[in-house]
Amino acid sequence: MGTVIFLALLALVIALVVMGFRIVQQSETMVIERLGRYDRTLNSGINIIWPIIDQPRKIMWRYLKEETNGKSVIQKLNVTRIDLRETVYDFPKQNVITKDNVVTEINAILYFQITDPVKAVYEIANLPDAIEKLTQTTLRNVIGEMDLDETLTSRDIINSKLRNVLDDATHKWGVKVNRVELQDINPPHDIRDAMEKQMRAERDKRAKILEAEGTRAQLTLEAEGRKAAEVNRAEGERQARILRAEGEASAILKMAEAESQSISMISQAVAQTKADPVNYMVAIKYVEALKEMTKGDQTKTVYIPYEATGVLSSLGGIKELLGGK
Repeated sequence: MGTVIFLALLALVIALVVMGFRIVQQSETMVIERLGRYDRTLNSGINIIWPIIDQPRKIMWRYLKEETNGKSVIQKLNVTRIDLRETVYDFPKQNVITKDNVVTEINAILYFQITDPVKAVYEIANLPDAIEKLTQTTLRNVIGEMDLDETLTSRDIINSKLRNVLDDATHKWGVKVNRVELQDINPPHDIRDAMEKQMRAERDKRAKILEAEGTRAQLTLEAEGRKAAEVNRAEGERQARILRAEGEASAILKMAEAESQSISMISQAVAQTKADPVNYMVAIKYVEALKEMTKGDQTKTVYIPYEATGVLSSLGGIKELLGGK
């Protein structure tokens, strides 16, 4: 009988010793209560507690379980180990009303982390539900201050506002909200159809504007090209006229110089014979004029003025002046 009692006591002692050992994994912790009051928080590794007197406090936790059919099911369980890692909460879709009274379906994801396990256990009764309801109500308030167009184009602003509000509210619970992301924003079908038509009309408008601007630019370039061509052509004609005028002036000047030299030479020769050089020049002009008038194959009748006979009579004197050359 004594042996049985001894063995029973030994088994009880061994059971109590085993119950007194608590192995806590990395990034986990346990809140220990002694006789119903908070005593200490266990760190990762091997910890020893007093069996029966010390008990771990349970906390409600939320798990996302994927079934065989591919659907995800949310499970809420009471656990004694508190996960200190960053946790992702994928909330179900909810309907919110924008500032312009459009009912929109929004799906949000929350990333948070428990920084104070004691507050997470004692400051809030159901931490997952509290975070979910707080996120939903905050999301309604933020979206209610924005129009639909602003909601669709301001995800970063919405995420920032949600994170700031949730972080301030959950600080009392020992929770740090790191990020809030909006997965989907789904307006009603009729609103989406109207937005698609508006977008298509806006794109057509931009296409027509771009086409009109291209046509205007093309016409402007063509007009500038024609203007430049006309300017260049006019400048070329002006330069050509200037060059022709300069050439003609130079030719006339050369001819005048040559004629001046000729007259000077004739004057010197006539001065030796005491003849009139003017008669010589007039006679030369008459001869050139007669030569022009008698050109051609047809027979022409030429009438010479009487005054010209006197001039032509001086040609004999000129011949003598030039010595028959």
